[in-house]
Amino acid sequence: MTGADDSGGCVFCDHLLEGDDEKARILMRGERTFVILNAFPYNTGHLMVAPLRHVGELGELVSDERHELMDVTERAVAAVTDALAPHGFNLGMNLGRVAGAGIPGHLHMHVVPRWGGDTNYMTVVGETKVLPEMIADTYEKLRPLFS
Repeated sequence: MTGADDSGGCVFCDHLLEGDDEKARILMRGERTFVILNAFPYNTGHLMVAPLRHVGELGELVSDERHELMDVTERAVAAVTDALAPHGFNLGMNLGRVAGAGIPGHLHMHVVPRWGGDTNYMTVVGETKVLPEMIADTYEKLRPLFS
């Protein structure tokens, strides 16, 4: 997934304009950031926190955006903990395509819940991810925690 369509659009910005947060998997809209479930999650509950403004570089964020990004990330960790009880988390950003950014033009923080033993043979051998829950079900569990 490149995150950009042929016209140079941004999948995050497109979802923000869509007008149907449930269809777009948007869990919360803040003053400067939003939370969206990953369409291609590493694990159940994998979500992203991103600025509302289309910026691709960490240095482009203004102070209020940086603060809200971290505050909302902390809130996301708490919500996923309450809803799914993971054993830990991976948090991070991939800055630039060579660093693994699938949507390099729109900065975002990954929040990936982890459980002991969550790597199984399907992921390692079959190059297939198995999720114990449909994304729509995860959305229904998490959405109330962001209200």
